[in-house]
Amino acid sequence: MPRSKKRNNRGGQHRGVQPFSDEDASIETLSHCSSLSDAASVAEEVGDVSEDAAQEDFEYKLKGYIDSTLDKSAKTRHSALDGLKTAMASKMLYEFLLERRITITDSIERCLKKGKGDEQRAAATLACLLCIQLGSGIESEEVFKTLKPIFMNILADRTANIQARQACATSLGVCSLVAEDDILDVYATMECFESLFAKSYTKEDGTQSVFNAQTTALHISALLAWALLLTICSNTEVKKILKKHLPRLPSLLESDDVNMRIAAGETIALIFELARDLDAEFEYEDLESLCANLNALATDGNKHRAKNDKRKQRSVFRDVLKAVEEGDFQTETIRFASERMYIDCWVKKRTYDAFRELVGSGMNYHLQANEFIRNVFELGAPLVVDSAALKAMKISRFERHLYNAAAFKARTKARSKFRDKRVDVGEFI
Repeated sequence: MPRSKKRNNRGGQHRGVQPFSDEDASIETLSHCSSLSDAASVAEEVGDVSEDAAQEDFEYKLKGYIDSTLDKSAKTRHSALDGLKTAMASKMLYEFLLERRITITDSIERCLKKGKGDEQRAAATLACLLCIQLGSGIESEEVFKTLKPIFMNILADRTANIQARQACATSLGVCSLVAEDDILDVYATMECFESLFAKSYTKEDGTQSVFNAQTTALHISALLAWALLLTICSNTEVKKILKKHLPRLPSLLESDDVNMRIAAGETIALIFELARDLDAEFEYEDLESLCANLNALATDGNKHRAKNDKRKQRSVFRDVLKAVEEGDFQTETIRFASERMYIDCWVKKRTYDAFRELVGSGMNYHLQANEFIRNVFELGAPLVVDSAALKAMKISRFERHLYNAAAFKARTKARSKFRDKRVDVGEFI
């Protein structure tokens, strides 16, 4: 209410009051809009400043981690490595890392050589993440050339910590996929892996090799890293591997370790897929026996095995059996932001699983923003989607509630109809 009216009401005097004209309204409206736009612009500026400040704080923290990798305390170094790992797994830091790749590589090298156990494992994983961040180019090649000999030495050292050797096997496989510039060197690395997991093969006299749980875990890591590199082998090399390893890999299905059985099963499915890509008429001589073993694992009900292990094993081997018998693959859909990716073959599955093991919950973010990983999965350049578009693509909470309620109602109705014994049989025909 205008001030003049307020004064009149309070004072009780009836003086003439000028009416509130259209011109006055337009002036007040313009003034109000101007103040709003000023407030919006200030908010945007504040937002930009706060984002810049947050980025500066984040980079300052990362620099602190890098400096701490040289600390005298092993605990401090390990904590710093973990901090860098978490950052690289959850955010793209290409420009920041590009400027400091030599320093970070030197830190990783020092931790691998001087550190023990957990520190070596963290350093090996960090090397992988650094290569994934830098992508397939000269920068990651330089990083890998520096660290590869150290990975090889630790992997071959029987006195080294088993978990550190496992991490080096995984890192050697992934870094070779990302940064190795010579396919012959890839084959040499695969032979290094073979020398490890082949020890778990059944011996020539038919006896099963027995190892402790840690050594078996090392053999599993070597097998999975080998299978990852198998996805980029030439046709000629695949043919050699078929003859050399396909007759012996099924012996790993008899392992007491559920993870070894699963790794062997998925590797067999991968090899069959590659073999059929080479020759659509490919036939395995001992197919009947192999399928019988796979079927036994897919329906395993041994009471001495843990329920979770049996459930996990049965699920995997149902898919493996379909792959071997029919060349079939159960497609999996990965959704991230406004996009989706289809895991529709064993080659893509092995590659996806290898990257996901390293970046963990950050996998969807890397699928969205990491150019190298997008190229691996043929997703094209990263999409640029503004926040308004993302918000528009999301259904409201109320809509989601209605959808879930309708789906629940439909499921309940179908379940009741199926269970109701009074329903006429003809209704189901």
